[in-house]
Amino acid sequence: MKNSAIVLAAGSGSRMHSEVKKQYIEIAGKPLIYYSLNIMEKSFIDEVILVVSQGDIDYVKECIVEKYGFKKVKAIVEGGKQRYNSVQSGLSAVSSDCDYVFIHDGARPFITEDILERAKKAVIEYKACVVGMPVKDTIKIADKNGFTKTTPDRSTVWAVQTPQVFDYKFIKKLYDKLIEEEPVLIAHGINITDDAMVAEMYSDIKVKLVEGDYTNIKVTTPDDLVVAENLVKQSGE
Repeated sequence: MKNSAIVLAAGSGSRMHSEVKKQYIEIAGKPLIYYSLNIMEKSFIDEVILVVSQGDIDYVKECIVEKYGFKKVKAIVEGGKQRYNSVQSGLSAVSSDCDYVFIHDGARPFITEDILERAKKAVIEYKACVVGMPVKDTIKIADKNGFTKTTPDRSTVWAVQTPQVFDYKFIKKLYDKLIEEEPVLIAHGINITDDAMVAEMYSDIKVKLVEGDYTNIKVTTPDDLVVAENLVKQSGE
């Protein structure tokens, strides 16, 4: 059984308000992207495909992959305009004999080996799974004017994280279809925000929710950096 990981690090990080792209901002002396790559390196994952912004391949190869000795990084490829374009680039670089692919946002530095193990167990059984956690807060659905419209049952609402994990051939086929139909999706204003949506749109396979961790945060804003610094200090990394 061969397990591959696609680590997405091609975002611009506009909400970080920094001249340095957020995936390269240092947390406790190491770039943000280091932490998830380090876990992948220590885990059962066999190969990593790192997807970066246009023009960043040489920098990432020298200053991150080679500097920190990440031997499992098989390829560094450029991402695309949208997240799904970057995922497609990663899927195209995965080894053809891959069984399962773990798609992970590099801006989530606190993935753990335990989360990866739970996801592996689920994808073997269900073919498609996503990591997440039940929400703690009451969620409101708003109307277009910013007024509350409905309140979903909190017990059924999860905040989805990554990795999102799939049978490789299954998700590759669905992404090929997505890219083929991209002009239609854009014309209809359909915004693909995660990989589970692709499975939901183009297959009848149910995507299993797998428990992640409340600390598996996505670093998006300067406030998140403060939280991330504290989490790294607590971990002793």
